[in-house]
Parts: sequence; structure tokens; C-alpha cells
Amino acid sequence: MNKTQTIKEYCRSLKLSNIADKIDDIVLGAENKSPSYIDYTATLLNTEVVYRQGKDAEKRTKAARLPLNFNLDSYDFSFSNGLDKTQLNQLRELKWLEQNFNILLMGPSGTGKTFIAAGLCFDAVKSGYRAYFRTMDDIINILKLKDITRSAAAEYKRLIRAHLIAIDDIMLLPVTKNDAVALFNLINLLYEKTSFIITTNKSPKEWAQVLNDEVLATALLDRLLYKCEIIKLEGNSYRMKNRKTIFENQV
Repeated sequence: MNKTQTIKEYCRSLKLSNIADKIDDIVLGAENKSPSYIDYTATLLNTEVVYRQGKDAEKRTKAARLPLNFNLDSYDFSFSNGLDKTQLNQLRELKWLEQNFNILLMGPSGTGKTFIAAGLCFDAVKSGYRAYFRTMDDIINILKLKDITRSAAAEYKRLIRAHLIAIDDIMLLPVTKNDAVALFNLINLLYEKTSFIITTNKSPKEWAQVLNDEVLATALLDRLLYKCEIIKLEGNSYRMKNRKTIFENQV
């Protein structure tokens, strides 16, 4: 066994799989450039670090379960919804997340609430945060089943360890008293430890009607709005404006 093969075996034993895969190219590059010992060592370790960071980002992005459209680099600023470029860029800096602030995106359907929430969630994932995008139905089902199924229990563990949870379409449909209490208990548990992005087409005053419990709605809003930026989106539906058709355009 030659020395390169020995290094590969050492790397695999130490679970440095990417160095093992790339060692031939690394050695060849070193032979051509004659780096110092410290530069060569840094190159060797950087190869593994970059690989692991990439795999970790892939894993966190998959766990986030983002919708189809989530990259805010493609945000259409020609569509007027009350949020300008400067404001969006400030949100994307994620300083609010560092300070455990919440974001409430409120407005009619089609004004970009879900896209913005998913995009900020993706930005958080790229920055190394544990961030998850779920609908309110997803959250309710997890809370219902967390003591019954392994998958729901695993999902619940992810949520309570999250840095950021985006809850889409909260209060869109009426929920039972038990489900509302379970949702309150989750948010109360994570209060001031985890940031939330909430999207809703209901004003805070309408939450009591959806929950059919003014006291519970007030307690829920008290925790979400304590450190929160409320962003009211407006305008016509972007989806309806850019509606697709199966028919070819006719002159």
C-alpha cells in the first residue's frame, strides 16, 4: 500500500471522507505549487470543512420543507404590495432573528406573504440557523400526533430546537379549542427563545373570532407581538395578475 492509499485509509477511519476522495488532486496541486506546510494543511482541512458545510446546508434546507418558490433573489419589485426593496433587504440581513424578534406578514391572498416568509426562512438556513417552514395545519397535526407517531415526535423535537419557525396561513380556518390550546402551549414554550414568521390574512382582532376564544387569542397575540415587526401587505393578487393559461396567445 503506497502512502497516498494509507492517507485515504486514515481519512476514512477518521470520517474525513471528502479529503479521502480529493487527496490525489490535493497532492498533485501541492506538488505543482510547493505550498508551505501550514498552507498545505489549511488546504487539506478546508476541503473537508467546505464539504461538510455544504452537506449540512443541504440537510437543513431539506428539513425546512420550503415551498416551490423561496429564493428572494428573484423577488419582483415591480409588483407593488407595500414592501419596498430597502425594507426587504433589511429583513434579509436577519438582525431581527439575532434579537429573537418575530415577523407578522398580514394581508390579502396573493400579496407575497408566503414567498417572503419562505425566502427569509431560506436565508436563515443559508446563514446556519435551524429554520422550518410549516403551515398551521402542519403544526396542528404535529401537536396532535407527537405522542403517537415517531415521525411527529421527531418533527416536534425539531420545532422546539428551532431558531426560526415560519407558520403559513395562521388562522385561515377555524380550529378546535384543543388545537388552539396546543398551539398556544407551543408558542408559550418557545416564547423569546425562538423567532416566528407568521403569515395571515386575518387582522389580530379577527383571531378571537377564528379561535372562538378572546382570552386565548389575546394570550397568543401577547406573546407573538411583544417583540414583533408587523408588515401589512396590500394590493391585488400577484398570482391572478400573472395567471398561467394552457392556451397559446392569439394575435
